[in-house]
Formats: sequence, structure tokens, C-alpha cells
Amino acid sequence: MSFLSYLKNLDREKLKLRLYSTTRQEVERALISPEGSLDSLLALLSPAAEGFIEEMAQRSSALTRKRFGSNLGMYLPLYLSNLCANECDYCGFSMSNRLKRETLNQEQLDAEMAVIKKTGYDSILLVSGEHESKVGIDYFKTVLPRVKQHFSYLAMEVQPLKESEYSDLVDLGLDAVMIYQETYNPDTYAKHHTRGKKKDFAYRVGTPERVAKAGVDKIGIGVLLGLDDWRLDALLLGHHLSYLESRYWRSRYSVSLPRLRPCTGGITPKVELTDKGLVQLICAFRLFNEQLEISLSTRESAQLRDNLLGLGITNISAGSSTQPGGYVKPNTELNQFDISDERTALEVSKAIRARGFNPVWKDWETAWVRSGS
Repeated sequence: MSFLSYLKNLDREKLKLRLYSTTRQEVERALISPEGSLDSLLALLSPAAEGFIEEMAQRSSALTRKRFGSNLGMYLPLYLSNLCANECDYCGFSMSNRLKRETLNQEQLDAEMAVIKKTGYDSILLVSGEHESKVGIDYFKTVLPRVKQHFSYLAMEVQPLKESEYSDLVDLGLDAVMIYQETYNPDTYAKHHTRGKKKDFAYRVGTPERVAKAGVDKIGIGVLLGLDDWRLDALLLGHHLSYLESRYWRSRYSVSLPRLRPCTGGITPKVELTDKGLVQLICAFRLFNEQLEISLSTRESAQLRDNLLGLGITNISAGSSTQPGGYVKPNTELNQFDISDERTALEVSKAIRARGFNPVWKDWETAWVRSGS
């Protein structure tokens, strides 16, 4: 059974009813043995769990230290292009937005990498708008070997690809793929994706399975919190994670929990996720999955990010630009979304150390895995 079939068999209304009718006693039972239990995850995401956030936070922090120590992985997005053939009303790159469109050529790419390397980063996330004809597999096959010469860990967040295309990119040094469903509600998905290949809910939701079959080491999934009911979307994200781990156990998994942020032509959240709710969400996923990597981007404010470091976060970006060419020539006209934490990587690393954590710029070497496989 594919995850799409699995998802169709879930009764969304029944799950939502259970979420909002969960009692304190059910939350207490969930806290006894939350690891790997979707029923427990439901209870920990419910409004009834808000009264247990302090206990959840303490346990989440202890579990994270137990599994990951004091280390926080540092990564940086490198935007390759803001060309996009999709109409998505929450994204600054949406095809109808009147922006200067740009795709990095080899010289521009080299210049961006030179600036990034000076900051100390060795883990890079390649990002682009979704434009298959001009920024597609042929372009990626040219870019990846060039980037891999300079960075030990290479992840991608681009349009969904075929299994064979992911396999080709693995051979060129691809280590991780981040592919976010945005929302697991097909009706809400259709409302916000009105033109382009991204309209295809089924193809997108099946992407992590193609990534796993291609042998990618790490797969990142997530939703854009605020497009729909964040509690229900987060629960379905947990179902997706559980499905993938049970079938494609050779890959590692991470989740990203971005809140809907302002952008050119953007929208306001359907259901607002407060700071308190974000804490609950992070802790619920840590209690559900001790091994899970959880990323926190510069969408959140500096103060909030610093306060969240000890609760379950394992990977963090800093000094980010969300525009192609933005490290060499910053130009806010091209941003995909507004950044809240505008500190430099050095400033963030100092803040991390001040709270007793260790910023890790490099903890991965492909040879370590391939030599032992």
C-alpha cells in the first residue's frame, strides 16, 4: 500500500474529533509510553496537552541530550533559482508575482559558495523554485558535482523528481532530500496550488517513497503550519513519518516545522500557530520519535530560536538568504519569504555556545558510510 492509499483510508474527521475531545487523563496515559505511538502523538498534539507543556519540555530536552548530546548541526540554504512554473499563493516565488527572475550560472554559483565557505559552513541545502524545463534534472546534474567539491554534506529542496533521477543524483553526491507536503488536506492543497505541476497532490505525497527507493540517506518531510489546522496536519505528518520508517528503514528522517510567514502576494494563516503551540509541537514529535532530527529555520525570531534550542531541535540555519545570489549581492526584492532571525552565523554560533550547546559545522563524510557499506 502506498502512503496515498494509506492516507485515503484515514478518517480525517474522526481524527480531528479525537484531537479536540482528548481529555487530561488520555494525555497522562500518552506520556507513560509515547515512543512510536500514533495514539500518544494525537494526545500530545491535542489542546488538552497544553497543560502538560512544561513536563513535555523537560522530557523532550532530556531525550534530545541523550540521543544527540549538546550538538546542533549548522546548515545553510543556497538558492539556485527563483524561476517557478507553479501558482502557490503563500510563496514569494509564485509565477504570477512580478519579480526579477534569476538562475545562477556556474560563475555566480562559485561566487556564492566562496562567500558561504568563509562563514564555516560545510552542510549545504540547495533550494530552487519549481521550473522543470529551465531548472530541472540536467541543471541539477551540472550543479551537484560542482557543489560537492566544496561541501561534505549536500541536501536538496527542489521540485519532486522521478526515482531514477534521484538515483542519478545520489551517484553525484546527494545526501538528503527535503520535500514538504505543505498540507495533508487535499481540499486545502487544491485551494492554494492553482497552476503548475505542484497541483498534483498525489505525485507530491508519493515523493518521499521515490526518494527512499533511490537510496537517499536522509529524507526530510514537513508541512507549512497555518495553511490548515496545524494540529491535524502535524498528526498526519506523524502518520507519514511512521509509514516511511516502517517500510524504508535504511533512510534517516527529519521534520521541519515552518510557520506560514509573510511574502510577496502571500496569505494569512488559516489557523494560527502560537509560540506556545510551536513548543508543544516540537516536544510532541521528540517524545514520539527519539531518533528524529528536527530543523528550525530563520523564519522564527532570534529570541524564540534561542529559547527553543534545548527542547528538541537538532539542526539550525543562520545567516540565511532566501534569494538566488543573495550571499554575494543581497536584494530583498527576490526573497521567497521574510526572514525573522537576521543574525550572522557567527552571532548565532555564539548564542548557541552561551546556552551550553555545541554548533557543529561538519559531522558527515561520505567516505565514512561508503567505506563501511
